[in-house]
Amino acid sequence: MNIGATLQIAVLKAIFMEYWSVFPDGILYASRESHYSVFKAARMYKMECIKVNTLVSGEINCEDFRTKLVLNKDKPAILNVNIGTMVKGAVGDLDLVIKTLEETGFAHDLFYIQCDGALFRLMMSFVKRITRLEHINALSRNVEYLASRDATIMGSRNGHAPIFFWYTLNRKGYRGFQKEVQKCLRNAHYLKDRLKAEGIGAMLIELSSTVVFGHPQDEEFVRRWQLACQGNIAHVVVMPNITIEKLDDFMDELIEKRPTWFKDGKSQCPCIAADVGKESCACSLHKQG
Repeated sequence: MNIGATLQIAVLKAIFMEYWSVFPDGILYASRESHYSVFKAARMYKMECIKVNTLVSGEINCEDFRTKLVLNKDKPAILNVNIGTMVKGAVGDLDLVIKTLEETGFAHDLFYIQCDGALFRLMMSFVKRITRLEHINALSRNVEYLASRDATIMGSRNGHAPIFFWYTLNRKGYRGFQKEVQKCLRNAHYLKDRLKAEGIGAMLIELSSTVVFGHPQDEEFVRRWQLACQGNIAHVVVMPNITIEKLDDFMDELIEKRPTWFKDGKSQCPCIAADVGKESCACSLHKQG
């Protein structure tokens, strides 16, 4: 298990403990594309957990969520909302989630929402506002011996991380971070457009720098470019260190090697409509449609 997953489980356990002290019969709802640590933490606590279906984008399907809420209206709801899923980079619609809860009869004191920042917790600050100040204030407590307010779940943190973060914030500033986020998004669109120009199906959802496309038929190529793959799809997460030149190198090699991956020597495009939707698929069937 990596350090990030270990920390995630520790945070989730702390959340579950606090919530269970009030609602011990609560049910955890999480989309099928949530990080595996969510489900692992639920198993560790023997907590009832219901998986919710997702849209093609990877975002939680609120219609399916509504159906499952109605079946369990007598129990409080704990919901994990993803702010950037691991494979597709999907960002949950927090307003729609809350509306769904309210419309199915859940008062605000009968549900708790955990926003799993995962990959995009920093980027979201420069793209779209997510966290409500009132919720931060609700978590904050005056701690006498610290002479300050503490808004963390666990009441402690790694001492080195704030130092590095403080240094980076002061060196780059808000506008520096904003420019880097905008660069990531621009470069992600550049990669998506290049893939589609070569007849390769690709998907890039709003507010994301994760470009999803068909799983390359060459494991050596996958390892060389350190692609994360799942089933029929792979993804590239465009971070600040990824330049246009690097993306061009990737595309040049992909274009060069693709014909050798197929027996007929042609760059066939496999169907990935089930994973990214018909509009993002470039196979012979959906390209014509």
